[in-house]
Amino acid sequence: MDMTGNYLTLLEESLRKKLLVLDEIQQYNLKQQEIFQSGEADMDRFDEYVEEKGTLIEKLNSLDNGFESLYEKVAQELSENRDQYRDQIKRLQELVSKVTESGVAIQAQEARNKKLIEDFFAKERENLRDNRRSSKAAYDYYKNMSKSSVVLPQFMDRKK
Repeated sequence: MDMTGNYLTLLEESLRKKLLVLDEIQQYNLKQQEIFQSGEADMDRFDEYVEEKGTLIEKLNSLDNGFESLYEKVAQELSENRDQYRDQIKRLQELVSKVTESGVAIQAQEARNKKLIEDFFAKERENLRDNRRSSKAAYDYYKNMSKSSVVLPQFMDRKK
């Protein structure tokens, strides 16, 4: 196999690795979705998933950089001898298409999760507001009662 063929094989491997990483990201997105759909969000677990996804995104960036530098080395050879590498080019195009589809699916997941998270925190803020109102009402009642001159009924022990 010639040098260009070797580069094309490396490009193909890079795209396959990228698909695996994208699949992992999708799995973490599903786990995050479950956290916020359960009603009792485990924020520690959510943070753990965010960190894991961050690591995967770094891995994706590294794969992208490697892919781009490899592609630059073979781009001219490919354009000049397209027929010679037709099969490998076709496989690369199919993989790029799958990577693109996966990226679009991840964007849709992220948008849904963002909405779930926003809804969760809006509900939490509303609960806090309601709790503050209840606490304030109880405090105001206590304050008013301590200022009033009303004598509360008292029980007397009449045993002698």
